[in-house]
Amino acid sequence: MTCRRNLLPPLQLVAVAATPIEPADHNVNGHGHGSGAPLNRTPTLGDWLREVPFTLVLSSGFFGFFAHAGVVSVLEEEGIRPARIVGSSAGALIGGLWAAGVPAGRIREELLALRREDFWDLGAGLGLLRGRMFRTLLERVLPVATFESCPVPLALSVYDLLARRTDVLHRGGLAAAIHASCALPVLFHPVRLEGRLYADGGIADRPGLVGVGPDERVLHHHLTARSPWRRRNSPALKPPERPGLQCIALPPLPRVGPFRLERGRAAMELAAAGARDALARPVR
Repeated sequence: MTCRRNLLPPLQLVAVAATPIEPADHNVNGHGHGSGAPLNRTPTLGDWLREVPFTLVLSSGFFGFFAHAGVVSVLEEEGIRPARIVGSSAGALIGGLWAAGVPAGRIREELLALRREDFWDLGAGLGLLRGRMFRTLLERVLPVATFESCPVPLALSVYDLLARRTDVLHRGGLAAAIHASCALPVLFHPVRLEGRLYADGGIADRPGLVGVGPDERVLHHHLTARSPWRRRNSPALKPPERPGLQCIALPPLPRVGPFRLERGRAAMELAAAGARDALARPVR
C-alpha cells in the first residue's frame, strides 16, 4: 500500500453471504483460470471481483462523492470494471460520471478544481440553491446525454416527494437524473422530471440498493459519515447486508461540505488507500 499507515483509518470489509469463490481447475502452472489466484491462497476481494461480473453500488452521504471518486480511481487503475453501476445522491454523481465514460482521472480533476461559487446559485424556493449551475456543470462534463448512451448500464435512485417513495431512473436524460438524485433537501430545490417532483435519492435509499436485483453480485462502497440531518443511531448508517454483497466501509473520513471543500483531497486519497487495501484482503 502506498499511503502512510498513520493516515489510513482502519478498514471494515464486510462480506455478507457472498457467493464463495471455488478454486478453478488446476493447470500446468499450478494456477486456476479466471482470477488467476494461486490455489494455495485464499482469494482476495480483487480476485472475487475479477471472477464473475458484478454491480458497483455507491451509497449516498452528503459530499462523500470525493471518497467515491477515490474508490473508482483504484478500480480503474486495477482494470476492474463493473458490469453495471447503481447509485444514490453522492453515489449517483460519481457512478453516473463513470458509467457515462468519464475517466476516473478526469473526475478527480473536476472535483479538486470545484469551488463553492461554481454551484452556489441562491434562489427562492424549496431549498437554498436553484441547481441550475450544478446542472450546467454536469452537462459540461458528461460525454453523453442519456442513460441509453452510457458505456456501462446505470440506475439511479431518486425520491418522489409527492408519492413519498424511492423511484429508480434508468433511461432518458442523464444530467437531469443525476441532478435529481443529488437534490439534497434544504440545500437544493427539488427537480421536476416528466411531471414528478424529485429530491435526493438518499432520503429513503441511503445505501443505493433499491435499483439492484436480488441475484446480482455487488461491490458496495458504504459512506460511513453521518449527514447533518440524520440521527446518530439511524439504521441507514450501518453497512448493508444481503446475499452476494461485499462492502467496503471506511470509518469517517475528513468531513467535506460546501464550506469545507478543501478537505476533499484528503478524503479522496484516504478512500483510495482504503480501496487498495480492501482489494488485497481475503474475502469471507
